[in-house]
Amino acid sequence: MAATRTADPAVATVPHPRTHPGDSPRAGRWTRQWPLLPLIATVLLLTLPVTDAGTGDPQVTRPADLVSGLAVLLCLARLLHLRRRPLTPAAALVLGLPALGFAVATVTAADPSAALPGFVRYLQVFVLVPAAVCLLIRDAQGFRTVVCALVLLALVQGVTGIHQYATGTGASYMGEDIRAVGTFGPGDIMGMATVVAFGLLATAACVLRTPEGAPRWLRPCALGATTVLLVALVLSFSRGSWIATAIAALALITLTGPRQALRALAVLGATAVVLIGGFGIGSEMVSQRLTSITEVTADPDQSVTDRYTMWSAAASMWREHPAAGVGLKGFPAHRDGHASIALSAGSDTAGAGQDFRKQPLLSPHNMYLLVLSEQGLIGLTALAGSWLALLAGGVRRVVVSRARGDTAVDCGLVAVGLMVWQTVDFLYADIGGPSTVLTGIVLGLAAWWALAAPEKVRPT
Repeated sequence: MAATRTADPAVATVPHPRTHPGDSPRAGRWTRQWPLLPLIATVLLLTLPVTDAGTGDPQVTRPADLVSGLAVLLCLARLLHLRRRPLTPAAALVLGLPALGFAVATVTAADPSAALPGFVRYLQVFVLVPAAVCLLIRDAQGFRTVVCALVLLALVQGVTGIHQYATGTGASYMGEDIRAVGTFGPGDIMGMATVVAFGLLATAACVLRTPEGAPRWLRPCALGATTVLLVALVLSFSRGSWIATAIAALALITLTGPRQALRALAVLGATAVVLIGGFGIGSEMVSQRLTSITEVTADPDQSVTDRYTMWSAAASMWREHPAAGVGLKGFPAHRDGHASIALSAGSDTAGAGQDFRKQPLLSPHNMYLLVLSEQGLIGLTALAGSWLALLAGGVRRVVVSRARGDTAVDCGLVAVGLMVWQTVDFLYADIGGPSTVLTGIVLGLAAWWALAAPEKVRPT
């Protein structure tokens, strides 16, 4: 747009960026951010208590899943209305590549009709929702808005979990109803740990790199929220979440630079000593849980034995069907034919308002082995290749943005931290349960940071 010249030809004035005289900055922000409402609702609906009619089976038709589908439809409608090219070729390749493995595993399954629900679920979580998140977020402020919803969800679940531990109303753990599971219940003990870990990494990133122009109270509040979420994570007694969070936090600290990294490590160490050593928050049980990590071969408990047995069964399935696997949703049907007698009938769950129940073991609790057994090398290469591209692109953009002083580096730290956590946690867990939809949200945030055009990650 040409500048309006004044009487002095050497002086030019820049016109106001509003397109209409009646527009206001608040209206402009609302116009840019209202498409995020389905994403925010998807996250916040996970605060609702989980009910599964006593079956223990994961339900795809939960409110959060339905609203995530609405977000996908809204994204499609906006693209058709605005007539925009949906994604760059590189972004379309990275986000769409996993669909190839899903399709091949569905078509080659022994019963394609039985594999079709799995195809829809995988497409939703790993392709459609991430693409919708990537397209609906317009700028760094939109990214932060979705992350704020994630932190709010984590605080609700974390405070609920701490209350469960303090009052003895949590899930059963070592004979006591003290395990923090939030509103997810004992049927999804990883749900609260996953949500709390996401929020913890987001608040930690805010402490390490507070957005420019943010109010002064934001950093102290983020530090307090980080402490609360760290306590809740400890009380989840989830070894896999602890390991994934520690690795992701180290990645965040490393990306902030060596000087700030040393300060952050010192503060983190002091906080851990105060929480566990000083106040004794779950110190005895935490110690036992940490020790069990190193005893997985010498004297493993039944949960570790079950996990290793299912890992072996998944590898055996892949050896029989190396290219395309046994088909989506095929692991439960083939499990008994490949598992040893060391596998138990199921895991015991109780507490948090639920009676004692045997929960069947229907997956290997390792996302990579689940994909390998059900989708073969084709599916694993496509899915893991997509995640590796997102992670590498995100780290590269953080380094570049930090070097040139961009003010959206905090978004990059969150995106990389969440992506590192998810890829590490998939070594000990897989999809399933109501918190699964958050995997799509996290992949979408990582995709927006790694694949968005450079001007989209700079503040407007």
